[in-house]
Amino acid sequence: MLNLYNTLSREKEVFRPIVPGKVNMYVCGMTVYDYCHLGHARVMVVFDMVARWLRASGYAVDYVRNITDIDDKIIKRALENGESINALTQRFIDAMNEDADALGVLRPDHEPRATEFVGAMHQMIGRLIDNGLAYSAPNGDVYYAVRKFDGYGKLSGKSLDDLRAGERVDVDPNKQDPLDFVLWKAAKADEPADAKWDSPWGAGRPGWHIECSAMSCHHLGAHFDIHGGGADLQFPHHENEIAQSEGASGQRYVNYWMHNGFIRVDNEKMSKSLGNFFTIREVLKKYDAEVVRFFILRAHYRSPLNYSDMHLDDARNALTRLYTALKAVPADAVTLDWQSPYAARFKAAMDDDFNTTEAVAVLFDLAHEANRQQSPALAGELKALAGVLGLLGREPQAFLQAEVGEGEWSAERIEAAIAARKAARAAKNWAESDRIRDELAAAGVVLEDGAQGTGWRRG
Repeated sequence: MLNLYNTLSREKEVFRPIVPGKVNMYVCGMTVYDYCHLGHARVMVVFDMVARWLRASGYAVDYVRNITDIDDKIIKRALENGESINALTQRFIDAMNEDADALGVLRPDHEPRATEFVGAMHQMIGRLIDNGLAYSAPNGDVYYAVRKFDGYGKLSGKSLDDLRAGERVDVDPNKQDPLDFVLWKAAKADEPADAKWDSPWGAGRPGWHIECSAMSCHHLGAHFDIHGGGADLQFPHHENEIAQSEGASGQRYVNYWMHNGFIRVDNEKMSKSLGNFFTIREVLKKYDAEVVRFFILRAHYRSPLNYSDMHLDDARNALTRLYTALKAVPADAVTLDWQSPYAARFKAAMDDDFNTTEAVAVLFDLAHEANRQQSPALAGELKALAGVLGLLGREPQAFLQAEVGEGEWSAERIEAAIAARKAARAAKNWAESDRIRDELAAAGVVLEDGAQGTGWRRG
């Protein structure tokens, strides 16, 4: 039985879907004005893992991950670049999909774009006004009246009085209360035409929060099972989503809220404002994409994840051990038996709030035993269980010899060096043989001499 940590209740709960056997899940996706960074990679990989496990557990999953393709940052970047908003956003959507594909992230079932749902946002805003929870301001903006929604702060644990006491922004004379947030932004004269839509309140564009309420409710209904995203979205974005969606529908919005932890660099949150973020593309120039996926998944999704070359090197070495086990013992094709000891441990870990840390430990135990027994059946079970996490899907040699980035040592050059070393050994030129081995070792290439000749892998 699956138990998951619900941010709303602040405890683990038994997962009970609204419709037995079916799970509706919405995850906040990317704002597409730049390349995705490692924090985005964690969101994509974590909720890909969640969807995979739910499906492996027999659920029919409808997974929605949105794209924010209109906001202030997008408008600013498009103007700076002298290009249309659509050209900018499409370029970075394509780049996002390339990064996600590289990381083994399966496409969500639906990937709505905010600009496609402006009409639905108008309808929701209209209902909020009719319900007395929103108002038009003199400047043409429309605001949500936070104090009129009972229970605001229930997700984040923040009370209105605490929020008001901590308010540091200048008072906006257009707001009835400083805590109110924008649902519709009136257009500015200097903004491009493709950043404006007609509305009952004048030309403008939607606020960020209303986008997700409209898109999630369109695809999954006013009440659905799981809503996920990064921990930084818990407040105010997800808090505001609850207020909007429940204020418009009059019913509970989401049963289970899931938030993955931050990625940290030198124990500080990775962020563009601190200048310590790394794009996925930058990281993939140095590390194999499956190593990055493994690095993300072997930590529990709710825990902070500290990024460094040392941690990624360790992840690469660990994943190499698993692939080396499969190279030594070719895997049989197996159908998973969840009653078998290793699969049962794996399932128990995953059913305990998606505890991939323990699930990965099971993989290493299984690799050790497959090697010890030289058992193709156990190697097959290893490959199948890892496949549930989107790991170990390649031929072992393909991973072990994979070239990352634009290194000088291609597979062809390595093979030529091995041939030269073999010739030197045949001529008993041990100094030259050692020199070639040392040169390869310095390039991160490990030679493996055996009865069948010399094999190699990247270290």
